[in-house]
Amino acid sequence: MSGGPARILDALRRAGGETRSGELLSSQFGVSRAQVWKHIEVLRTRGYTIDGDPGGGYRLSGIPDRLYAEEIQAGLETSWLATEIHYFDTVDSTNRVALDLARSGSKHGTTVVADQQTAGRGRLGRSFFSPPAANLYTSIVLRPTIHTAEAPSWILAAAVSVAETIEQMLGKSGEVAIKWPNDVLLGGLKTSGILMELGAEATRVDFLVLGIGVNLNVDRKQFPDEFRNRATSLASHSGRPVDRLAFARLLYRNLEATLDVCADRGFEGVRAEFDARFRMRGQQVSVVELDGSEVHGTALGIDDDGALRLQLESGDVIRVIAGDVTLAKEDK
Repeated sequence: MSGGPARILDALRRAGGETRSGELLSSQFGVSRAQVWKHIEVLRTRGYTIDGDPGGGYRLSGIPDRLYAEEIQAGLETSWLATEIHYFDTVDSTNRVALDLARSGSKHGTTVVADQQTAGRGRLGRSFFSPPAANLYTSIVLRPTIHTAEAPSWILAAAVSVAETIEQMLGKSGEVAIKWPNDVLLGGLKTSGILMELGAEATRVDFLVLGIGVNLNVDRKQFPDEFRNRATSLASHSGRPVDRLAFARLLYRNLEATLDVCADRGFEGVRAEFDARFRMRGQQVSVVELDGSEVHGTALGIDDDGALRLQLESGDVIRVIAGDVTLAKEDK
């Protein structure tokens, strides 16, 4: 949203709940009172509750439960992340939009947010369940100065930020864990998935697109049958609804701070925070690698480049760069 409605909204927000007369708003922005009223009506159609009428004053008394750019940015505490937001009521995939923006030259930190995805994408070609007006679906364009071999560590850094945000929102630090390479678990159940795609020139990264989906307010009963027993949401886990705007702002703040450290020091800069939430160490796991082969072993830890170190039954230790992991206790 831009132009007159955005300026009127900003003025009413700055009023702090006090009434502002149509005459004052008309004079402030150099438009007629009839035009002020038209802008007010635009805001109301977007879900804002504004008390008043054309002949009197106006007061902002409620904001919609929508992840509008202007609402996220109203309380945002970042320097470069999400300072430019592209919002969609419905989109096929925020990652698809962000990839298009990255290829067209969008700046570092450009962010895409949607209230619903019709073709949300997960890793390894999977779909990501994306019902409307319940969760957070966002993708961020990043332009770090790194080699392609360093890129996987950025998805681990993002997982740290998501886990940290969930802990801060719920106050349940002991119940949040990271499952390599891209899942954040709450009480042992998946509550967030992260997808990273990139563009490169030779061995240098041109851009990364970091897609993050977090189950906030969706009821577990709404999940598709195939993973209803393996997924949860913050609201289902805690028993209370989550303020989606507050979560988005906090995530972007945490993500910017973590990625700044990762850009400066690599994965070593966030290793302590990752290891504190990495509870796969010592567990028996199965990994289906990208070529379809499957290996079994004990998870030992994560290398500096984000690879999983796995000890096979033979005692040999291998590195897994990418794959789909199943914990032994998850086997059915």
